[in-house]
Amino acid sequence: MAVAARLTVRLGWRFIRAALKCCILRLPSRGDQGQDAHMDKSKTIRDAATVILLREIDGMPHVLMGQRGAKAVFMPNKFVFPGGAVDEADHTGLLEGAPDERLGEKAVGLYTAALREMLEETGLRLEPRVEGLRFVFRAITPPGRPRRFDARFFMASAEGVLNDPDDFSAACDELSHLHWISLSEARGLELPFITEVVLSEIEGILKAPEAVHQVPFFYHEDGRSHFALL
Repeated sequence: MAVAARLTVRLGWRFIRAALKCCILRLPSRGDQGQDAHMDKSKTIRDAATVILLREIDGMPHVLMGQRGAKAVFMPNKFVFPGGAVDEADHTGLLEGAPDERLGEKAVGLYTAALREMLEETGLRLEPRVEGLRFVFRAITPPGRPRRFDARFFMASAEGVLNDPDDFSAACDELSHLHWISLSEARGLELPFITEVVLSEIEGILKAPEAVHQVPFFYHEDGRSHFALL
């Protein structure tokens, strides 16, 4: 009950009510590091990195979001954070600082992919520092989707952007309607379910930025959805 109560405060009852229909709430043990081996392997699950870029405008936190194309195979028409799959070359990236140990041996590839995807999809260049990318969420796409990703979400501040944060002219065509939007207004966009959950997590972090926050992990196993804390 203590875990459910804490999650209700952090993520909001809307998520908990939906999750409890099919989820088991639990804290992972050290043995969970090998749980990926038991997950559905019917489709390839690619590692991916997503960046929640935050910026204060008129005293309110805003987030950078863009809309996927109508013909996109994965999440068409949805508004999302910049991000994408880890490429082989990302594993040889050079970064400053000590990575989050919860990312394990994939840390370099994930951090590098986050920076690369941000540059490609928005034209914004972030400082290549590990400290500027805070690991805040992990989610694996449910079985049955056309594409599946093991996505790690990183929170970053626009203060770490090296060029003009309002200039998206160098962005590729992966996302349209790139814009800064307040967290409250973002909920009015057409969002994937997991993006709504991540927004709730971000709101909780911003209310207590100095507190120690465990990383939520949403995944699927044995025909059911599970929610854990890393």
